[in-house]
Amino acid sequence: MGGLRGATPPSARFNLATALVDSHLVAGRGDRPAIRYEGRTLTYAGLARLVDRAGNALRALDVDVEQRVAIVLPDSPEFVATFLGAIKIGAVPVTLSTLLTERDYAYMLDDSRASALVVHESVLGRVRQACAGRRHLRHVVVASSGGAAPRPPGSLSFAELISAASDELSPEPTAADDMCFWQYSSGTTGEPKAVVHLQASCATPADLHGRHVVAMRPDDRVLSVAKLFFSYGLNNSLVVPFHHGACAILYSGRPEPRAILEAIARERPTVFYGVPTAYAALLAVPEREVPFDLSSLRLCISAGEALPGPLFERWKARFGLEILDGIGSTELGYIAISNFPGRARPGTSGEVIPGYEARVTGEGDRPVAPGEVGDLQVRGPSTAAFYWQKRAQTKRTFRGEWVFTGDRYSASADGYYTHHGRSDDLLKVGGIWVSPLEIETALLEHDAVLECAVVGREDADALTKPAAYVVLKNGAAGPALATELRGFVKDRLAPYKYPRWIEFVAELPRTSTGKIQRYKLRAVGGQRRPPAPGGDA
Repeated sequence: MGGLRGATPPSARFNLATALVDSHLVAGRGDRPAIRYEGRTLTYAGLARLVDRAGNALRALDVDVEQRVAIVLPDSPEFVATFLGAIKIGAVPVTLSTLLTERDYAYMLDDSRASALVVHESVLGRVRQACAGRRHLRHVVVASSGGAAPRPPGSLSFAELISAASDELSPEPTAADDMCFWQYSSGTTGEPKAVVHLQASCATPADLHGRHVVAMRPDDRVLSVAKLFFSYGLNNSLVVPFHHGACAILYSGRPEPRAILEAIARERPTVFYGVPTAYAALLAVPEREVPFDLSSLRLCISAGEALPGPLFERWKARFGLEILDGIGSTELGYIAISNFPGRARPGTSGEVIPGYEARVTGEGDRPVAPGEVGDLQVRGPSTAAFYWQKRAQTKRTFRGEWVFTGDRYSASADGYYTHHGRSDDLLKVGGIWVSPLEIETALLEHDAVLECAVVGREDADALTKPAAYVVLKNGAAGPALATELRGFVKDRLAPYKYPRWIEFVAELPRTSTGKIQRYKLRAVGGQRRPPAPGGDA
């Protein structure tokens, strides 16, 4: 029965970098395009050489197995090479957003104990001070967009390290259950947590979502608005296309809608990955300003947060394309529930992807009846292992094989899942649970509304009522429009659900991954506690 376990058998060896890149060389596909970036094409053979150089460069800095390598780079071949190069030598890349603050970087460098940091020159202003005094950080490597950019004292040049490194590298014989990479949770509700992913499980989203939903092909060209530094973007632009030998179109700039439309027309992607905010922004661009040529697209995917039904309908009416919305998380590794081509149901997250299981539970983790709202739990092969140094949060989220997502859902009798907000976002109004998403969906049906977010706010009696923060399409805000919007919602939903307050804002606060930070809106409203307009209950 007992005894110490011996060495991991060869059959359990797995290295994600060799699986995604080197496998194509072995199969004779080295000349196929892997990356399109700023008008240039990098083949799989070229990418393999760049990955090997990056891995050798890290080894030359004495980066060892399981040591963390923090990456603060825009979407680029340098990001891909550093990420896969670290994995190939058994190190653990930690992908960090390029949009964080100095304080965020200091926290994550300390928390991850990164021994090396690879950072782009454009982010140095916020990262430089964060690097000072970090106990474990031994090397700072600076990548530039071209030329010899000035570097902080003691830092190293990415270009120089790469040019001096060999382009031949034997992979570390990592095991399937070795740590592969870390990504920090988005911090929508609090302090970010490092989500630890394992080698073999990281490849499964490509086989599950990539095969069953997208049916990814080697001739596909993918473009993602979501960036590589977080789970959705990393799978969109790296894991899924590379697994299938397809080509990733990397866009390093901010996803301004006009720039994205121009990139679609120029690069001719076949699969487009967006988030609801991006789809709304693209729809807001007048056709007379930018030529719309989406004829190359065969699929549009959405995740990150729930896609409102009206947005689905507007996109399909304008472009003739469905948006396949889905639900996933950093903890799940990618999308586990999704709409499928030809049977998408607007306003839902779709059906469970083969290979995953889902359940909606109530008290004591007991399943609820079809149509009843409860907590969504998911299990599947891409699930992360744990949160680094967060045992209490790990126990709350990772419940055996099941992941407690923190999302409130209902499931129809025929297997479609509908999002009802986060566990901490649902409002109890007059003793009845109210979903902010339902109110937001109603507001988005109004022609004047571009984006909105609904949170709870206490009235003069300390009772919670809905408050809406609204971004308009044309900026024509005023009391008359606020009254009109309240009436608009009343006509569509039960009377107690309409927003008692409507505030017009230029933009909504978001995390670096694009998710709305509702806790910031709650904090703003909580400071004032104004009475509800008109004295309505």
